[in-house]
Amino acid sequence: MQDTRLQTLAKAGRKSQDRYQRTTSLFDQLVQLLVRGHPGASKLFARRLHRVLDEVLAILRAHPELEYDAHGNLVGSGLTFRPTAHQFQVKQHILFAWCAFDTLTYPVELHASAHITSRCPVTGRSILLSVTSEQVRDLDPPGAVVSLLVAYETAACCHNVREGVCNYGHFFVSREVATQWQAAHPQALILSVKEAYQVGKLVEGHRSRYAIRA
Repeated sequence: MQDTRLQTLAKAGRKSQDRYQRTTSLFDQLVQLLVRGHPGASKLFARRLHRVLDEVLAILRAHPELEYDAHGNLVGSGLTFRPTAHQFQVKQHILFAWCAFDTLTYPVELHASAHITSRCPVTGRSILLSVTSEQVRDLDPPGAVVSLLVAYETAACCHNVREGVCNYGHFFVSREVATQWQAAHPQALILSVKEAYQVGKLVEGHRSRYAIRA
């Protein structure tokens, strides 16, 4: 039986995704391009989604968190070509993630294995793990934990998911260290990596069913 607390957190996470309008085919297409090492062109999305270009551009403009290269191609949306504290290696490509939680959910979405190298924001120590669509493996240090913001109603920025949610998502080398950071960020929760992964699976399972219906 799934932990009721984790189900509650997943429900809040799904509401957050809906608030930021991240559960669309466009973002699915973008992630698929990024993990293959390709930037995303707006004209390509319009063609693949059978939508007019102006409509696609309007959707993209509504997401100020998206990252672009010098040619106007998309290079960042949850996963990014630009370095962050969370390195995400998948399918022989090295990318980066906007937050710790993303590194746990994208392998589920992509049905792929990823090797994660992150950095504790308090100690600066490295945190290593492998994530598949079924489990977390080889976590080092074993006591590492994750911070997660799910109370989306209190987010400071309601239009930018990176500023409102992702910037609160980190790996920490231990729960003790995480609580030091949490003292200044009481709106964030601290979960074990396994708990955060299970929340991610629940969120992703719902998102996939939504995509099928859409």
